[in-house]
Parts: sequence; structure tokens; C-alpha cells
Amino acid sequence: MPSTRREFLQTSAMAAIAMPWLANAAATTTLPIGFSTLGCPAWEWPKILDFAQQNGFSAIELRGLQGNMDLPARPEFAPDRIEQSKKEVAAHGLKISCVSSSAEMHETDPEKHAKQIADARRFIDLASALNVSYVRVFGNKIVGPRDQAIEHVVQSLKQLGDYAGPKNVTVIIESHGDFTDSPTLRAILEKANSSNVALLWDAHHTFVDGKEDPAYTIEQLGKYIRHTHLKDSVKQGNDVHYVLTGRGNVPVKRQVQLLAQTGYKGSFSFEWEKVWHPDIDEPEVAIADYAKVVSGYLKDAK
Repeated sequence: MPSTRREFLQTSAMAAIAMPWLANAAATTTLPIGFSTLGCPAWEWPKILDFAQQNGFSAIELRGLQGNMDLPARPEFAPDRIEQSKKEVAAHGLKISCVSSSAEMHETDPEKHAKQIADARRFIDLASALNVSYVRVFGNKIVGPRDQAIEHVVQSLKQLGDYAGPKNVTVIIESHGDFTDSPTLRAILEKANSSNVALLWDAHHTFVDGKEDPAYTIEQLGKYIRHTHLKDSVKQGNDVHYVLTGRGNVPVKRQVQLLAQTGYKGSFSFEWEKVWHPDIDEPEVAIADYAKVVSGYLKDAK
């Protein structure tokens, strides 16, 4: 406690000076939102980092750069450049939430399967070098008898989990393709029974393709979810058209808030599929809009 009036006034003045800074710091604290580089295929590495920082993101998910999906071959991650790239990410107050591969675990042809496993390992090595916790893979297709197909995916994930574990990486299977329902995904994750195998919840796919209410999905799979993909859409005939967040038929707000209430510690990552759908809104519009909308959802969830 100040012992004199002068000391009290000095202390009060210092507090008054500090308070606007403290208020500003609290206001600019980033929420756990991120976006996939799938959504900005024309952007160079510096623009990705600058845009993420300027729009209040805390993370980026690596899914190709400038349309090239072979991330381990990118110059930004070459042995003589990777440390600089890591410093650039940190200097922007960001982290890399996930390194997303295209590896598919359903392949039954031995040669094709070996190639998919080898590709996943390359991405695991990259994630380890970047100090990133997660690498995405696909189950993708049910090939042949269902039980055999599931077992094949399980064994593939176990194999990759064994490889990833010593590198401090977890392999996450995405709810995608023929693997968008909770019973199938839960069976796979339970059978894999590995601390280095978990789930990437693409909440759009489990709702639109899997026909599941998000509360049910989270109840069944919540303990396995380490990363998310979020996006909104409207139905167009037999297809879907991606729209700005909160303007479509996908309950993104409910998905975000239900997951946040479980104590989920991962990133809420926007997957704007600009690479595959060049007609949708430009990333400068859609990604900035996502940051505003989902930040609001998360603040309301508290």
C-alpha cells in the first residue's frame, strides 16, 4: 500500500497509463482460429503469414502452397530454409496447427499402398521438423468387404502411429469420403488403440454426408478430436455450393460452440476449398469473414 499521498498519486498515474495498454492487449488476444492454405492457392508464403496475423488468426494449416500439394518438396521447407520459415511463423505470433497430406489408407494393391504409407511418412517427417503435432491422412474409400476394409485402414493407421510416435507427431484420420459416420470412425479409432492416432473432425462432412447432428458426433467422437475443418454450404441439386460462414445450411455456430464447451484445445480451422472450387469467393473475403464470424461464436460460447 502507498504510505504517502504522493506515492498514492504516482501509483494511480502509472496505473492509468498502463490500463489502455492492458485493455488493448486483452482485446487483441488471438482466439484458437486458423485456416487451411487450401483456401489461398495463389498466395505466397509471406502473404499467408501477414494475412493470418492481420486478421487475428492464431494458426495456419498447411495444405499445399501455391497449388503444390507436395509440401515436403516446397523450397520453404528445404533443409537450408526450414529454420527460417519456423522463425517467420513465430515472429507473426502464429503456429502451424496441422500438416495435411493426401495419403489414402484404403489402397489394397501392395505397391500403391506402400506408396501411400511412404508419402504419409514424408509428411510426418516434415511435421516433426516443424514441431507440428498433427498430420492428416484419409481413410477415403471402402474397398471390398466392409469389415476387411476397416481392418486394413486400422492396420495402416497403427503402422503410421508407430512411426509418428517417436517423432512427437499424431496421425489424424479425417472424417471424409466413405468415412463420415461416427460408428465407423469410432470403430477405427478404438481398434487402432494408439495414443498417436486420432481424428480430424471435418464437421461439414459429418453433417452433410453423414447426416449427423453435431451433438451426436461430439458425443461419439469428442475424445478423439484433435483438429477440425469448418465450412458452410447450401444444397445445389445433388451437389453443395460453399458459402461464407453462417450464411448456409450447416450449423457451424453450434458445431463450434458444442466443441468449445468440451474443453477442446485444438484449432478451429477454416477449410475454404478454393483449389477445388475456383468459382467460390476469393480468400481475401472468405478467410477474413470467417475470422470475424467464428471469433464471435467462440466469445459467445464462454
